[in-house]
Amino acid sequence: MVTLEDVARQAGVSLATASRVLNGSTRQVGASLRAKVELAAAQLGYRTNVAAQTLARGAGNVIGLVVHDLTDPYFAALADGAMRVADSKGLVVMVGTTRRDPEREISYVSALNAQRVRAVLLAGSRIADPHVTRRLREELDRYRETGGRVACVGQDLLGADTVVPGNREGAAALARALTGLGHRRFAVLAGPAGLITARDRATGFAGVLAGLGLPAPQIVHGSFDRDGGYAAAAEVSGATCVFAVNDVMAVGALAAFRDRGIRVPHDISVAGFDDIVTLRDLVPALSTVRLPLADMGARALELALDAAEEIRAESVAGEVVLRESTRGPA
Repeated sequence: MVTLEDVARQAGVSLATASRVLNGSTRQVGASLRAKVELAAAQLGYRTNVAAQTLARGAGNVIGLVVHDLTDPYFAALADGAMRVADSKGLVVMVGTTRRDPEREISYVSALNAQRVRAVLLAGSRIADPHVTRRLREELDRYRETGGRVACVGQDLLGADTVVPGNREGAAALARALTGLGHRRFAVLAGPAGLITARDRATGFAGVLAGLGLPAPQIVHGSFDRDGGYAAAAEVSGATCVFAVNDVMAVGALAAFRDRGIRVPHDISVAGFDDIVTLRDLVPALSTVRLPLADMGARALELALDAAEEIRAESVAGEVVLRESTRGPA
């Protein structure tokens, strides 16, 4: 069967352009490009999909939002930003959580395609498995062939509009700030070894230490949640400062140190990453790297709904925020 991707390739245009021409989108396409697409479709014998035409005209009012863990305030903030944009446009958001299972993420995309949602927004890190990433990208391509739109928050690996958090850069900036306080011996609660977000943050942090000629940090892997931080903190030895690659892990580390009678920041400093909203009530207040999470979710949905010709990747810088959980070593 001839697919929309075949037509786009034959015409030498993007998949989005071919979809706009053949699926009846209200978006304007130049006459020369339209002629190329129509000629390629005729040459290949392509038949239009009625459901795809309906979707491309924007008849659907449902957005599919897929996140890794709704109990994590990071994803709750992203979802809140996306929902605010959806509300302003009279759209309904359908939320699914993968529980960090990449197979569930692929299944969600397939299900959302079958539901003919207007756009799909994926929020969360990719894993370091090219096979899984390829399968997810293929599933997204099938959805886009029907005129659907896709945007992501995470790594730019899926051929879709993406809001890219400055994970490596933010962690590097945090490392510079903490060494500026006088710390020389660090531990990194590095999360799962195969999670790209966790890996980039740990790598960015360790890279600064290496550049300064300091000892490599103790790396402790674990789950990317509060319990993972609690367990990992028990393995820390000899460090004056601990960097947890997300805030919920840092919260777990604080609890672990408190339970062991280790005072923060008097005996050891602790820092996280993300600046989730629940940190407001934490004692001691957590040093972290602030990401504008709600704005990132909002921007991702705006990109999905914009349906521009080119694929865009927009980087978002993090801001180091030093609070009471870190101070110079004793």
